[in-house]
Amino acid sequence: MIDRFNHPDYNRWAAQIKRSGGCRQPIHLRGKVEHYDQATGELLHRYTTRTEPDGILRVPCKTRRASRCPACAETYRADTYQLVRAGLVGGKGVPETVSAHPCLFVTLTAPSFGAVHVRREKSGKVLPCHARRNAETCPHGQVMSCTRRHSADDTCLGEPLCPDCYDYEGSVLFNAVSPELWRRFTEALRRRFAKLSGLTLKALREQAVISFAKVAEYQRRGVVHFHAVIRLDGPDGPTSPPPAWASADALADAVQHAASVVTTDVKPLGRTFRWGSQLDVRRITMDGDLTDQAVAAYIAKYATKAAECVGTLDRRIQPLDDLDALPIRPHARRLIAECMRLGALDDLADLRLTQWAHMLGFRGHFSTKSRRYSTTLGKLRAAREEHMRAENITTGRLPLFDEDTVLVIAHWEYAGQGLSAGELLLAAAITGTQLPADGGDV
Repeated sequence: MIDRFNHPDYNRWAAQIKRSGGCRQPIHLRGKVEHYDQATGELLHRYTTRTEPDGILRVPCKTRRASRCPACAETYRADTYQLVRAGLVGGKGVPETVSAHPCLFVTLTAPSFGAVHVRREKSGKVLPCHARRNAETCPHGQVMSCTRRHSADDTCLGEPLCPDCYDYEGSVLFNAVSPELWRRFTEALRRRFAKLSGLTLKALREQAVISFAKVAEYQRRGVVHFHAVIRLDGPDGPTSPPPAWASADALADAVQHAASVVTTDVKPLGRTFRWGSQLDVRRITMDGDLTDQAVAAYIAKYATKAAECVGTLDRRIQPLDDLDALPIRPHARRLIAECMRLGALDDLADLRLTQWAHMLGFRGHFSTKSRRYSTTLGKLRAAREEHMRAENITTGRLPLFDEDTVLVIAHWEYAGQGLSAGELLLAAAITGTQLPADGGDV
């Protein structure tokens, strides 16, 4: 840390750290960019990393996971917030009239795979976990009751009352098939809404469109459930109002029906999966408890998280790894072991359970949206890049060129990643970001 701080190029190194936003594991690039006049072949401008500290350029890693890089994850969270909110109140290319379209906030949960320790509250008072007056004793000799009032950070939350009774196979298989279950839910939703409206699917598309944005969240017990914004539009999407007969109540009825009927099978094991019974359907309003800002913030928060709340690892686990030696919770270890066991079966190879064991079987996208819900993350990133380019031109870092007359030739190569422990301390002081919990190298 002292060597870096006293180095002659410290100011330029610090500028790179600031421009990376405090990225905890920046990518190191080595190369150059040259601008030529297409008509004359004259070199107009050249940038090379030879003059940079250590001969490299440090750029953000751009991960979405807060457990890996809080700074880059915050950028992803903010972009997701803007994407979701634009579909509720307009902006980013979406007309403000979309705020008048019927819109629901829906939570689809997983079924039960066995009793787990939970924290219950009522009127601000913490209730016993699983208080049972005449609690049964399971075949493994465990009394299926817990009278403790768990704190919010109790490590046993999500752990089964009896691990030997818990359906670990069902838990990881549900995670694996949940993306397909969501796809079938969206199809059943459109069919049911068309039926309630007295229309065919083709006729419905000519009069109304159902758009959505959703995110997956891990529960402490290790299964995912989905939060979704579901909106009714006219045939042209958010730019057109839905017909008068397309109400939020009819959409809510269609959601409840679709969630209760869709199933998906894992045929080699003869198992059928469906959504859990705890379905939450609420209308989004501009001035009530469930506002556009609250919904967008809630969805964006979970877009940067993974399975770390379950106590697993934030990296892939190899089949030859010693699971007993990994620093993970016993419940997570058994879920991972079940993924490895099932992943070794040829009939389940398409589920890729071994490759996604660290995610407890879930391999879908954490946040998705329908095509016409709102803008895209790519457009938001492009707008940010254009803003940074304009800023570089204004400050003189980059000459102003007519893009149609300039040939840009770039050559880049990967040169490493991350910061040393000393650099990490300096970067945290420069940008005000937090250090890793273990304080070690990144």
